[in-house]
Amino acid sequence: MTLYTAATPNGIKVSMALEVLGLPYKVHHLDLSSQAQKQPWFLEINPNGRIPALTDTLPNGSPIRIFESGSILLYLAERYDKDRRISFEAGTHEYIEMVSWLFWQNSGLGPMQGQANHFRRYAPLEVAEKREEVYSYSLGRYQAETKRLYGVLESHLGRKEASLFLVGDKVTIADLSVLGWVLFADWAGVGIDEFPHVKAWEERVCRIPGVIRGTEVPKKTLDLRHMAASEKDEYARNAAAWIVGNGGKEEGS
Repeated sequence: MTLYTAATPNGIKVSMALEVLGLPYKVHHLDLSSQAQKQPWFLEINPNGRIPALTDTLPNGSPIRIFESGSILLYLAERYDKDRRISFEAGTHEYIEMVSWLFWQNSGLGPMQGQANHFRRYAPLEVAEKREEVYSYSLGRYQAETKRLYGVLESHLGRKEASLFLVGDKVTIADLSVLGWVLFADWAGVGIDEFPHVKAWEERVCRIPGVIRGTEVPKKTLDLRHMAASEKDEYARNAAAWIVGNGGKEEGS
């Protein structure tokens, strides 16, 4: 298997799953700042031109490509997680619940928090004189929706007194999918301390062997989380300059 990835919330979901399962894989680090994800060779793997993507070989020897993080996680669980270490048997109540939370992240938390990230951190800074009027509504909208979704997660985890994870009594691909974004809550302006059940869950999942290793593929991502405010501002300025230079195009993850 080859994982095509970068150090983003979506990228580390898959590397966490691969590390927890202990599967052998190669890593191809795409430099998003150079638009590597839009090159023709990569569009053959993911026509949408975003990371992560995975290539593998089926038992009959034919090559296969898988793109979209949720799809990749389901593929890994269905093909390689025979012992159900991070999944449940298809058709069970737990499996259906797991898939529901997986789609909740992919259709809700990720897109909303990603937009909050953009307007808070990456919006072009040279239009600062217009920033307040142009971006305040957008930032407020996406931050509010992100915080609402964290509230949904907080309520769910708070009700599950007998369980430590999103579904049942073990970590699953749903937990890993959600964790990829929760690890960077503060990057979007969401204070994780406001959600104690989520914070405790985050700490539990991070203690699972392989999870932290997965966040370091292809390079450490948690460094972003623990940056000082001044460092985050500098990182954001550089990112905003790059976005402007690429015509306002998104990162590709």
